[in-house]
Amino acid sequence: MTTESANTFTIRELFAKLESSPLTKNHYKLVTAAVLGDMLEFFDYWIIGFVLAFIVVPWHLSFGATAMVLLSAGVGSLLGAFFFGYLADRIGRMPVLLITTAAFTIPSGILYFTPEGSWIFLTVFRFLVGFGVGGLYSVDLPLVQEFVPSKYRGVMGGIVTAMIPAGSLLGGICSGYLTPMIGWRGLFLIGLVPAFISLLFRFWMRESPRWLIKQGRYQDAVNSVNWITGLNIDYRNLVVTAADKLEEKTVSFFEIFKCRRSVAVTWISGFLQAVVDYGFTLWAPTLLVLVLKVTPVQAAKMFIVLPISSIVAKFTWAFLSEKLGRRVCGMMVGTGTLIFCLIISRFWNAHLGNVPVIYLAFIAVYGFVGGGWAVTGPYATEVWPQRLRATGMGSAYGIAGLGRILGPIVLSFFAGSSNMVSPKATTGAIGAAYLFYAMCGVGLIVTFYFGFETRNKSMAEIEEMVTSRKPLLSTAAHSD
Repeated sequence: MTTESANTFTIRELFAKLESSPLTKNHYKLVTAAVLGDMLEFFDYWIIGFVLAFIVVPWHLSFGATAMVLLSAGVGSLLGAFFFGYLADRIGRMPVLLITTAAFTIPSGILYFTPEGSWIFLTVFRFLVGFGVGGLYSVDLPLVQEFVPSKYRGVMGGIVTAMIPAGSLLGGICSGYLTPMIGWRGLFLIGLVPAFISLLFRFWMRESPRWLIKQGRYQDAVNSVNWITGLNIDYRNLVVTAADKLEEKTVSFFEIFKCRRSVAVTWISGFLQAVVDYGFTLWAPTLLVLVLKVTPVQAAKMFIVLPISSIVAKFTWAFLSEKLGRRVCGMMVGTGTLIFCLIISRFWNAHLGNVPVIYLAFIAVYGFVGGGWAVTGPYATEVWPQRLRATGMGSAYGIAGLGRILGPIVLSFFAGSSNMVSPKATTGAIGAAYLFYAMCGVGLIVTFYFGFETRNKSMAEIEEMVTSRKPLLSTAAHSD
């Protein structure tokens, strides 16, 4: 060691132990808690789609009212990502995880008492559910990545996102098999069960040692490192320099704009991917009905394959990001999006043997766009200085929320319909809409081309890279 004695160590050396640690049982506990937490909490987020199927007709809901109910959680998620991401850098990851869990659990339980016909009541409390869930995703990933060694950070971060689509599948199963017994209100109470389980998993976790160091809480930081690595380091041997203490200061949200390339890459990639993902997800079942002349029930059964495709693809992308790098995988996501959206645009009514081309292309698109979040989600967490990590991640996830709103409107626009919730879409709109989505794929390719490569880099190396203030077109963007 380059310290005063063989027993002392610096903050840099403490984090070197964290970065070089093998994966321990507590690493697996941490990731399991994050995976299950996100999956179960997104069950609460998506359950409204199944609830609406039971109340739209009896309540005589207009398309405008339905739109308000559907979009309220999305708007809440956008704002929650910004707010809770910033709050996590101010007060810590663990307190915010507990706050966000309460923020969506309590409103979800209150929804059981929704007055008959009161879509406004639904809208308000769905906004609150979205507000909490948006914050959750913006904090889980930073916490995991701040514990995981650099050579596993990409794959572990990707795995955290992998089971999120299973939350929607779980909602469909509960809706299909339990609603006849418990009613649609009972679905909201079921949402309390995964929320409670998620809360228990939070007690597996510890506060990020990197955040604790920035707060000057050195003993707690060393204890967290000991917990995750299984080491027995004595915090009293930690040497803290004057330079280390200078870094302890209050976070300002607007500091993220000093990291111009991080802002540009994470905001643009998140926005473009969300446009395609949510536009595709909302419209795919309807287009299967229109193009293949099947019933809505048949289309729903065909659609089950797509979330499964996304889950498999997320695990694949998580491992590839560690082998090929984040930039290459991001460009591959954009390339796949471009190719298969162009295929849909041109050959949506063709068949490959007896199999409709549009169905095969839908499965592929979901694998690239939905599965690709296993690359872009963790990447949007990595490319920030330590003290701004959750703030930056929250801002990127919030901007992606705008894409979730715009994406479904695209096909409505090309269909020439003023009804953005259930427009009278025509097959003639498919070509132009998917050509637009293909151009979003081009945007992803270009954006990741100018991004940072974070594979196999320590958090300290990434921080030095993203704070260098080099211009966006710098050749440094291409270095590994």
